Amino acid sequence: MPVNKVVESVDEAVKDIFDGAIILFGGFGPPERRPNYLIEALVRQGAKNLTFVGNTTLDVGALCVNKQIKKGVAAIPVTASTRYISPFEEQFHKGEVEIEMVPQGTLAERIRANKAGIGAFFVPTGPGTIIEQGKEVRIIDGKPHVLEYAIKADFALIRAYKADRLGNLIFRGTSRTFNATMAGAAKVTIVEVDEVIPPEEMDPEAIVTPGLYVDRVVVRPEERRTKIVQKIRMEER
Repeated sequence: MPVNKVVESVDEAVKDIFDGAIILFGGFGPPERRPNYLIEALVRQGAKNLTFVGNTTLDVGALCVNKQIKKGVAAIPVTASTRYISPFEEQFHKGEVEIEMVPQGTLAERIRANKAGIGAFFVPTGPGTIIEQGKEVRIIDGKPHVLEYAIKADFALIRAYKADRLGNLIFRGTSRTFNATMAGAAKVTIVEVDEVIPPEEMDPEAIVTPGLYVDRVVVRPEERRTKIVQKIRMEER
């Protein structure tokens, strides 16, 4: 039986996410670079007490509104706007959620470290700031470095442009940033894509993430794209 990591729907893709899970949420920049359909499916699924790990808590506003997030680990925890308060920020001020602020580069490296099997590392970002509090600091090459630990996650929800049934991924634009870093950095990686194409049509030079790092692929639920999934399943029979 050929390997096929494509699942039928976003709801099926997230059905086993459990209460208390630590989840990596991909995305950087424009909203279309985020796994929006997977997030909506997780809202419907209803898992509670989740820990969000990602660039900004703005990406999971719907989950916050539904009271599913208990903690955020983010580089940008709140909006810079004086006219808008995000759901996460509002709940933080009420004491309903926790926040762990992490510099953007450090966040990416903590995620990548778990993917590479590295337990912890020292970084020169954060000494003398709130980031240092409660952490070991060493002088390396004459500069203070803060000890940071890898982030161990249960699930990663990410966004890519194209995939094949083996899970090989092609990204487009800024979606390559945290999404590519998070692929394979959790126990289960779930990918939302625009299109699934046959493996023989994937340009090996364009593949950013090999299928080894991917567990599930789901096509964004436009009618045109679900037909592609059906076609692939028919070819396997």
